[in-house]
This record gives sequence, C-alpha cells and structure tokens, in this order.
Amino acid sequence: MGYPMAGNLLRAGHEVAVWSHTSAKAQKLADAENGKFCATPKEVAENADVLFVCVGDTRMAKDVILGTNGIIEGVRSGSVVVDCSTIAVSQSRHIGQALKAKGADFLDAPVTGSTPGAESGNLTFMIGGSQAVFHRIRPLLDPLGKKIYFCGASGMGLQAKLTQNLVLSNILMAFNEGMVLATKGGVDPKLMLEILDNSAAKSGLIDYKAPFVLERDFTTNFSVKWMHKDIGLMLESGKELNVPLLLTGLTHQLFQTAIAAGHGDEDICSTIKVLESVAGVEVVSKK
Repeated sequence: MGYPMAGNLLRAGHEVAVWSHTSAKAQKLADAENGKFCATPKEVAENADVLFVCVGDTRMAKDVILGTNGIIEGVRSGSVVVDCSTIAVSQSRHIGQALKAKGADFLDAPVTGSTPGAESGNLTFMIGGSQAVFHRIRPLLDPLGKKIYFCGASGMGLQAKLTQNLVLSNILMAFNEGMVLATKGGVDPKLMLEILDNSAAKSGLIDYKAPFVLERDFTTNFSVKWMHKDIGLMLESGKELNVPLLLTGLTHQLFQTAIAAGHGDEDICSTIKVLESVAGVEVVSKK
C-alpha cells in the first residue's frame, strides 16, 4: 500500500523521498514519478519534514523507525512521523515517546481501504496524537484519503482501526458460515446474496467480497495473514483493557486454520475455503 500512497503524493506535486524494504520498488517509483530514492529510512528522515510509514507489523515499524539506520537516527527536530501501519497500541505509544525525545512529533494513523483505496487515493484514516500536529499535516492527507477521522490522543487511531477490523473480520466469518450452509442446503448462492442485500443482514463488506467468492477470485487486496495479525492485536488490546472478546478469539483461530491450510497470502475472503472443505461444498456462481 505504501507504493501507491507515495505515488499519489508525488503526483499531487509534493517532493517525496522514498525507501522500501525492496529497494527495486523504491527505485522504480523514484524513476517513474521523479521522487528521490533513499537507501535507508535514516536517509529519508534527513530529507523530509513529514514522514509517512506503512509497514506490515509492529516489529517492522520498530525496525524502520527506531532501529539501526532507522528514522530516529536522521529525524530533524520539528519533523512529524505519521505511521499508517496497524501495530500494537502500547508499542506505538513507545515509538512516539522515543521520537519526542528527539524533538519530533508522532501520529498513529492507520488506514482502511486496502489496495484499491490506496491506488485511488480513497483511503480512510484514523488519527491519534496531538490535534495541533494533525491540523499541521492535514493537507498532505488529501491526495491519500477522502475520509479523515481524528480520534483523540496517542494510540486512539489504532484503537479505532482495531475495532473496525474486529467487526469486519467477525462479519466475514458469519458470511462464510451462512453461505456454506445455504449452498449445502440447496439455495442458489446468487439468490441468497440477493436476499441478504434486501434484509437487515445487508453489509457493505458482503456486497464487496461476495462476487469474488462466487467467481473464485481470491486475488489479494487484504491478505489472511495480515488480518490474522490484526486480530491478534485486538485480543491483546482486549486483555489490556479487561474486555472479553469471545467471538474474536474464535475468528482468530479460524484465520489460523486458513493459514495452516495454505491460504495465508490470499485475500481474506479465501477463509471460506476452510468451511467449504469441511462441509464438502463450494460456494460458486451458477452460470
């Protein structure tokens, strides 16, 4: 997602220094959009007033921001680091404190919208941190997203993102169970989807994902392995806040089952294959 996000900033006329774990990607983007290629996150920090980070998990975020040749080694006083990754709330706050000691500000700014949203500049941002800092960098979000929510103090953007993904992942499991049950019971999947679409069970997630399931297209927009990571963060947050997350615990295990079955790099809608395999039925479009 970082590649199209950086591309959108460049096409909006901003000067952008780019780095990636995969150097060839950063070089390709720099060449294609007249950006500045950097060999390390430290070098990016030395060339930027506002830094956007988008990586896969907590460990990666800590490495890129606080590690050797990381942002913290080159960050300038008065700079702002905006972390668009979905990581542990407690660790995000730790990162913010470490940057504060260097005179830099930090916002947790996880996004939703998956790859299509990143490519089209239609991501949704959930922001935590200083409201004054948020207003300062707010214009830079316009090329990236159309819905921007300031959620409160440090960590609140992540808390909102985890809640959103909690609801999403549990809805997906309910969809999987319902569609497998209906299909095995003899109901045409297309008819079942039409019924759902005209009932109180209507869901934007189902409207978007169901056609991919019926066409057996599991091309990745948001992978099973990354949602599994996010669900683990939800459970961690629930433990910290003393909130039991019963359904979410089961959903975490179902995602783990999908990974064990070899679907970790596929889109989250591929999780339906787990129940299909058990039930001996496939939810497929009848042409």
